[in-house]
Amino acid sequence: MSSLINLRKFVTPEIIFGVGARKLVSKYVQQFSDSKVLLVTDRGVTEAGWLTDIEQCFQEFNIAYHVYSDVTPNPRDDEVMKGAEIYKRENCDVIVALGGGSPMDCAKGIGIAATNNLHILNFEGVDQIKVPVPPLIFIPTTAGTSADVSQFCIISDQNALVKIAIVSKAIVPDVALIDPETTTTMDKYLTACTGMDALVHAVEAFVSKGNGVLTDSYALEAIKLVYENLPELIIDQNNIELREKIMLASMKAGLAFSNASLGAVHAMAHSLGGFLDLAHGECNAMLLDHVINYNYNSTPERFKTIAETIGVKTRGMNSKEIQKELMNKVTNLKKHVGIKHQLASKGVKFSDIPSLSTKSLKDACLLTNPKSAKQRDIEVIFEEAM
Repeated sequence: MSSLINLRKFVTPEIIFGVGARKLVSKYVQQFSDSKVLLVTDRGVTEAGWLTDIEQCFQEFNIAYHVYSDVTPNPRDDEVMKGAEIYKRENCDVIVALGGGSPMDCAKGIGIAATNNLHILNFEGVDQIKVPVPPLIFIPTTAGTSADVSQFCIISDQNALVKIAIVSKAIVPDVALIDPETTTTMDKYLTACTGMDALVHAVEAFVSKGNGVLTDSYALEAIKLVYENLPELIIDQNNIELREKIMLASMKAGLAFSNASLGAVHAMAHSLGGFLDLAHGECNAMLLDHVINYNYNSTPERFKTIAETIGVKTRGMNSKEIQKELMNKVTNLKKHVGIKHQLASKGVKFSDIPSLSTKSLKDACLLTNPKSAKQRDIEVIFEEAM
């Protein structure tokens, strides 16, 4: 049995990557659908013109569809359940998600709830989905969340004011149509936040307890792509080649964390984002360097590799010096892309920290953090990020 300990699974959708990939949506819908598509999106994507773009693809091939766009940032459990009812009422058999992490996570939740006939909050945790979900075809319009390639679904519990994590290979999309052109309508700050989200995915995947040979290369490639290209993209937002590199980083980071899982940054960001309805990528960015500081000594060789990947010349440096230089690189990157907030400026109070920490400890992402954490450990990280 000991020979099986290091076995690793690797799940991935069928991926089409490149400018124009979104235009293949009708081809894939026709492979899966005999009746009607539920197209899940949000108002921002609609206003940016991408919904019309995809509707034209459907109309060209006479594909029946129903648009569900009542999705807010940090998709809520009630929005998922409303979408599930519409999916069943409209006799849909395929779900297409068009948007960032919110429409994609909502689409996953709709698929889960519609076929399993239970409230979405019943599926929190790992491998709780018993009945397969409908075919999922995802078109991401941001470069960072990686919901288009991952087995994660994050939903906001509106009663508990926390985000729950649903993890299952049953919700890995069947097809990901990853088109860098769809990210050209993001503003500068959203570009920065989603790019940092991709970086956090890659860092946490590389140091995760679930890391392995199948995920390490994807994680390191994503880290390098974000570090070398995101600051330049913030300056030159219309550069499609830079957009493509960050989109590629998001994809690679997603494949890494989907299979290696995540850690304390995400456990804490889910608690924080659910409590104050903050943007997920921004939460991750505000916490990243503080969690690195906490985790560093648990796996210094892995953090050394990350440091070298982003240009730290580690020869002759001791572990403390490498840690300090890595922290400087991360904090300077945040500043260069315009993420300068701390938790207090976003409305977090010191009195909120015990509750936020309790919720973080219950998050599935904390299971694979490289260093175990107790309540006070998480509280101290939150305090340092204030």
